[in-house]
Amino acid sequence: MDVRVKRMEQLKGTLNPLSSKNYTSRYLLAAAHAEGTSTIRHPAHSEDGEAMRRCLRDLGAHLVEDEEKIVLTGFGKEPQPVKHLDPGNAGAVARFLLAPCAFLPEVTLVNSYPESLGKRPHGDLLRALAEINVRTESRDGKLPITVHGGAPRGGKVHVSGAVSSQYLSTLLFLTPLLAADSHIEVTGGLKSKAAVRQTLDVLQQAGIEMEASRDLLSFHVPGGQRYKAREYVVPGDYPGTAAVMAAAAVLQSDVRIGRMDEQSLQGERAIVDVLRQMGVPLTHANNEVHIRGNSRLRAVEFDGDRATDAVLAMVAAAVFAEGTSRFYNVENLRYKECDRITDFCTELRKAGARVEETRDEIIVHGSPEGVPGGVAIDAHYDHRVIMALTVVGLRADQGLTIRDAHHVAKSYPQFFAHLRSLGAVIEKE
Repeated sequence: MDVRVKRMEQLKGTLNPLSSKNYTSRYLLAAAHAEGTSTIRHPAHSEDGEAMRRCLRDLGAHLVEDEEKIVLTGFGKEPQPVKHLDPGNAGAVARFLLAPCAFLPEVTLVNSYPESLGKRPHGDLLRALAEINVRTESRDGKLPITVHGGAPRGGKVHVSGAVSSQYLSTLLFLTPLLAADSHIEVTGGLKSKAAVRQTLDVLQQAGIEMEASRDLLSFHVPGGQRYKAREYVVPGDYPGTAAVMAAAAVLQSDVRIGRMDEQSLQGERAIVDVLRQMGVPLTHANNEVHIRGNSRLRAVEFDGDRATDAVLAMVAAAVFAEGTSRFYNVENLRYKECDRITDFCTELRKAGARVEETRDEIIVHGSPEGVPGGVAIDAHYDHRVIMALTVVGLRADQGLTIRDAHHVAKSYPQFFAHLRSLGAVIEKE
């Protein structure tokens, strides 16, 4: 599906936001590792979430769901034998599933998206799993991946954090279930520490105990633990809502967004601080963000590793700022559904934006007068790219056409509907 995003002067209204995709996937995995029945309230509904639920069902979890909740009876550390699992186009799902797969003698994670997830690396995680007696076969660390497990054991394990924090999170979910204690050492630094803190938050809620160093590079995990069946409540999603906030910020808007916890552990909460630094009039109180966009923005500099999934939305806002903005420490954006640096910058240039890139930076020379737009641009199968390009289209003189925009459903199926509810004109083509 292609969409035409028309230029707007303002957005106005109140929005009940998307639920957190990251918390939903973690709660689902924690509930599946429990032996009783858990309830997950306000789960995110997206293609990624459906992939996780489908695979957990295949592994023996029993799920009953409606629009408000998922009731899940888990399998503990005894998943049902299965030959194949399809994680869709979800990197986190593929990696997190390696935790329950470690208890199976043989299972293959298939490659349904060779041009997207099929290109993403998992080798560092596979090497770590080998240290705890889980052998794998893969295509140079990429899907398809066949797991030969059945007898994972605790002990010392090393995992690189240089590319993705999801490798570490997978081990943190797996090792409490092993008979012996585990000691996890992170090498090469750690990207996206905020996402690891979310994992630790979920594990603590599930009754799992472990000791973490202050820098999150060393963990002692007691073995022989059990996940507790319990009730979880999913918070609002900062990564997806970041694009809505950016859209409101670049227009003459009056937008209120609820369920945005001021104390959230989601790193993407930084979108609020960045928009403030850019001069956007907003308040954040009582779990509500209220943006009165004035379309006059200042340039910023930001360490993108603090809020990986909000960087593209920040860049989209910076396209219309006065001065040069710099988003640094973002190399891991190259290893997502697409290369979110080169591919995204290529599409921004087509729209008329002035952007540069280095290996780990996006540099934006702002155009307060706007950009011409009026072209068709590619989504590169990436939901974050689609959302950020939509922000640009809303302020572009002649709007934008975004090809394959249906891939936004990977994380935020309601994205276009939510913007329309605020007055945006976004038409299918």
